[in-house]
Amino acid sequence: MDLGVLWFGIIAFFFIGYFVLDGFDFGVGMSMPFVSKDDTDRRVVINTIGPVWDLNETWLIVAGASLFAAFPEWYATLFSGFYLPLLVILLALILRGVSFEYRHQRPELAWKRRFDRMIVWGSVIPAFLWGVAFANIVRGVSLNADHDYTGTVFELLNPYALLGGLTTLLLFFTHGALFLALKTEGEIRVRSRTLATRAGVLTIGVAAAFLLWTVVEFGTLPALLLAVAAAVSLIASVFANLRGREGLAFGLMAGTIALAVLTLFASLFPDVMPASNDPANSLTIANASSSPYTLQVMSWTALIALPLILLYQGWTYWVFRKRVTRAHIDGSADPGVERTVEVAH
Repeated sequence: MDLGVLWFGIIAFFFIGYFVLDGFDFGVGMSMPFVSKDDTDRRVVINTIGPVWDLNETWLIVAGASLFAAFPEWYATLFSGFYLPLLVILLALILRGVSFEYRHQRPELAWKRRFDRMIVWGSVIPAFLWGVAFANIVRGVSLNADHDYTGTVFELLNPYALLGGLTTLLLFFTHGALFLALKTEGEIRVRSRTLATRAGVLTIGVAAAFLLWTVVEFGTLPALLLAVAAAVSLIASVFANLRGREGLAFGLMAGTIALAVLTLFASLFPDVMPASNDPANSLTIANASSSPYTLQVMSWTALIALPLILLYQGWTYWVFRKRVTRAHIDGSADPGVERTVEVAH
C-alpha cells in the first residue's frame, strides 16, 4: 500500500478522534449557560469533563505532529496561510484551559462568572473556526507555484466556509448536550436532553445543507455515501435522545461527527490542499508527503504507540464513567477543585 495514502488516512483518523472527543468538550462549555441555574450546577457541568478535557486535546497535538512529519509541505502551507485563524483557535484553547484551572481559586461569584464566560467563548470560537478551516481546505485556496497561500484572511470567510463553521458549531453543541445528559442526574440531565433535542433539530437542517453542498460541488461517490450515512446517524441520534436512550444518542452523534470528517477527507482525496486559482498549484498526497523512509519509520512507530494511546484513553474513560451529581459537589471535601477524581464517582 502507498504509505502516503496510508498516512492521509491516519491523519484523518487523528482529526476524527480530536473532533469527536474535544467536540463534546466544546459542546459542554457552550451548553453551560443553558443548563446551569447556579454555581453548583456550573461546577457539575465542568466536572463532567474535568478529568478528560486535557487528554482529549492531545489528539490535536498528535494530529499536528503527524501532519508535520508525514506531509511537511501541507503543514507549511496550512499553518502559514491559515496563521490568523489557527492562532485565534490556540488562544481560545489556552483561555479555556486557564479558566478550568483558575475559576475555583477565589470564592467570589464575579470571579467565577468571568472565567465561566471565558469557558463559553473558549469553546464557541474553536468549534466555529475548525469548521471554517476544514471547509476552506476542501474548497481550495489561492496558491502560487511554490504552494504558498496568496489570498487574504477575508477570502477564508466565504459562504461555504462560514456554513462549515456553523455546522461544526452546532454538531459540537448538540454533542456536548448529549454528553451532559449521559453524565449527569436530576434537573441538569433533563435540561440537557431538552437542549440536545432542540439543538439537534437545527443541526439536522444546517448539516444537511453543508454536506449536500460539499457532495455536489466537491464530492465523489465515496463522499456521497459517507454523507448519507452521516445524515442517517444524526437523525437517529436525535430520535434516540427523544426516547431517552442517552448512551445510544451520544454514540450516534460521535458516529455522525466521524462520518462528517470522513466525508471531507473523501472529498479532498487525492489532494491535500487544492489550489482554487490553478489546479496545477495544488498540493497532493504525492507532492506533499515526506520521503518513503520517513513514512516507513513513522508507520512502525504508529503501530507500536497508537494501540497504547487508545488503551490508555479507554482506561481513563472507564475510570471516570459514573454520573456527576450535585450531591458529589456539595459533599466534596475540597469544593473548589474542578478536576478531582471523587466527582466522577
